[in-house]
Amino acid sequence: MNTLDTPAAAPAHATSARITWRLMPLLLVCYLFAHLDRINIGFAKMQMSADLGFSDTVYGLGAGLFFIAYALFGVPSNLALERVGPRRWIATLMVTWGLLSTAMMWVQEAAGFYALRFLLGVAEAGFFPGILVVLNRWYPARRRAQITALFAIAVPLAGVVGGPLSGGILQAFHDQGGMRGWQWMFLIEGLPVVLLGLMVLKALPDNFEQVAWLTADQKHAMHEEMAREERHKPIDSMRGLLGDAHVWLLVAIYFAVMLAVNTLAFWMPSLIHGAGIGSDGQVGLLSAIPYLAGCLFMLGCGRSSDRHRERRWHLCGPLLMAAAGIALAGWAPDNALLVMSGLVVAGMGASAALPMFWQLPPAFLAGGAQAAGIAMISSFGSIASFAAPYLIGWMRDSTASPGLALQVLAVAIVLGAALVMKVPAGVVNPK
Repeated sequence: MNTLDTPAAAPAHATSARITWRLMPLLLVCYLFAHLDRINIGFAKMQMSADLGFSDTVYGLGAGLFFIAYALFGVPSNLALERVGPRRWIATLMVTWGLLSTAMMWVQEAAGFYALRFLLGVAEAGFFPGILVVLNRWYPARRRAQITALFAIAVPLAGVVGGPLSGGILQAFHDQGGMRGWQWMFLIEGLPVVLLGLMVLKALPDNFEQVAWLTADQKHAMHEEMAREERHKPIDSMRGLLGDAHVWLLVAIYFAVMLAVNTLAFWMPSLIHGAGIGSDGQVGLLSAIPYLAGCLFMLGCGRSSDRHRERRWHLCGPLLMAAAGIALAGWAPDNALLVMSGLVVAGMGASAALPMFWQLPPAFLAGGAQAAGIAMISSFGSIASFAAPYLIGWMRDSTASPGLALQVLAVAIVLGAALVMKVPAGVVNPK
């Protein structure tokens, strides 16, 4: 019998279940809108580029500038979270990026497009790594893969909801009230984030010691288990963080993960269009299919990883799936069936790879090094989030082969999967 299912584990399971019901619905909705505001530029691309005269290179650069800002401001943002507290800092970030995302509706030229995408990256830089720090402080390592997958399901869920929603807005609201469909999309999908930020300010606890809905015994058991985990982690300072080879190995692996995630996030609608699907509404509906498959697969992968207490193969496998799917979509860009098949496989792999990767860094990072370390890995890895959309845009403009960039990215993702097996299993697999 697995240790997670023994009678002795029942009290800890009840505590985790209570925490999950209290925290995860709000965090999940917040991250869904975070990712929706990040990727809706992909759905706006066709209308927006036609209206404003943007080339694929301009679009790719604007989409990627978000991640340059993300890389530069991730560590400072997480250090601010440590000083201010998660509740106030995350609420501030959300109100700011909600207003910036809404302001995209007024873009008229490339310079404004670049500026708003960069500022949106500054505002969002601390959200995902900040929430990871929160989850690491509320859940022990042996339960964290399922929880991280539950939180990160917002990434494919944003595609499931965002595809039909964005496509529907683009089609139904086009030229209504003197505004184009893409302008309505930014307005309708941006303003709710401001309200969610105010909800976070009211409802998110800074730590488990403050809440009244956990008993003293539950808090004591959580504190003891977290303390035991901290004693076995090798990196507990900024100096150790920068000088440890394993950290840079994790950066390289995360680079591959983000290549997979953001290739789909920013180019899936265009790839479906290129395969012969002309309607914005149809593109939105079809783009939801890979994300829906990703939702189911990532939850199963996270549960399997926790039950078997294994991390490396549960990350390597999804990365190889993502590479294979992206390569297939690039191999036959005019064949709708093969493109969709490739995107479904890639969506499953990329969706599962994201939460599975984030089981690795906390195994190395202790104490004050954890917030900075998670943000640093996230920041450096986000360079890939700039590279993927820009490389694809540049190669589509510069070569006669629209699928060549996808083949190059698939090779890079395979190399990242190989690096996963260099991570010591004895450190990252839960005890």
